[in-house]
Amino acid sequence: MSVAIEDQTAATDSERLARAYLLGVAEPPAPHLLEFVGEHGPVVAAERVRAADCPHQVLRETAARRETALAEQDLEEAAKTGARLVVPEDHEWPAWPLLSMAVASGNGVKHVAAPLGLWVRGHVSLAEAADRAVAVVGARMATDYGVNNALEIGHALATRQVPVFSGAALGIDAAAHRGALSGGGVTVALLGCAVDYAYPAGNIPLLNSIIDQGGALVSEYAPKTPPARHRFLVRNRLIAALTDGTVVVEAGIRSGARNTATIAGSLGKVVMALPGSVHSGSSAGCHALIRDCKATLVTSVDEVLETVGRFGTVAPAPEPSRRPTDNLGPEASRVYDALLPRAGRAPEEVAESAGVPVSRVRALLPALEIDGFAVRGETGWRQIVRTANR
Repeated sequence: MSVAIEDQTAATDSERLARAYLLGVAEPPAPHLLEFVGEHGPVVAAERVRAADCPHQVLRETAARRETALAEQDLEEAAKTGARLVVPEDHEWPAWPLLSMAVASGNGVKHVAAPLGLWVRGHVSLAEAADRAVAVVGARMATDYGVNNALEIGHALATRQVPVFSGAALGIDAAAHRGALSGGGVTVALLGCAVDYAYPAGNIPLLNSIIDQGGALVSEYAPKTPPARHRFLVRNRLIAALTDGTVVVEAGIRSGARNTATIAGSLGKVVMALPGSVHSGSSAGCHALIRDCKATLVTSVDEVLETVGRFGTVAPAPEPSRRPTDNLGPEASRVYDALLPRAGRAPEEVAESAGVPVSRVRALLPALEIDGFAVRGETGWRQIVRTANR
């Protein structure tokens, strides 16, 4: 990415400190707190939340942690691991992708409120990474088929300079990240825990590689916040919102990946799914999305980029091999099909088999002979079989 992180700041220290406090006092998404901050600004909103001087719904969202949130400590802990708090007042804030959340919330969609800020660990500009990105998600208990496809898609997107976003989970998510790294591209992991929390343990080397190779770890949760099941579901809305489209590589009927796809659809984002074996429960969620017209079937990165629709012109698909008989007219084709390659047939037999008048058959047979499709022998007319043109 071309823009340095140092050039991305714009928020004042008081605004950043206030948003760090607000992120800590409410479990996201917190739509009423978000609205309250929008009305009064982060500094005033933080002061009023501390004093319990806010509407009942905001008090309810913040009651559990209003007096225990430690903003300064969170910022210090983040700095120790090279993380930073990116807020809407910063140039690095991905305002355009996240606008979909405000629009969906305004239209009555529940549980998709935008984040108050995002903790980011890594050297890539979050705004640039999210400008033209694709999410690749899927099952933790992935099959070899799913893992191989996720690797290929991640790698192919990366080689085309398309950032790959996913959730850093075992299985499909990890394969997508690894594929993007092998392609020399940017990949961003959205976490259901703090960016300094080593989870899942099996993916610690992968998480380190994402940071070292120019990607980022992103979370709404303050430093040292542990993972929790509900946090991964909440995290899914960010994967959907920060990207132009979501590809579900492999998913069961009930899965987090399918949840991400559903959220992406509610945000007006493009949803895609890879087909699998009809006998594979690991692809049942993908098939359900396609069957219910909630996802577009894709089988290649070209189709992914074409479906997303704003990443440039996609190379046209290769034309199928043409058959020598493709240029024959309808009646000539029927006459040709009525001939036998090893036994001769009289014009009357051909006419009856093809459903073409015998007078017309007598005219077409010599023409087929000239073009190398038929030959006349002692026992009648025979078909000449020709191989397809390459």
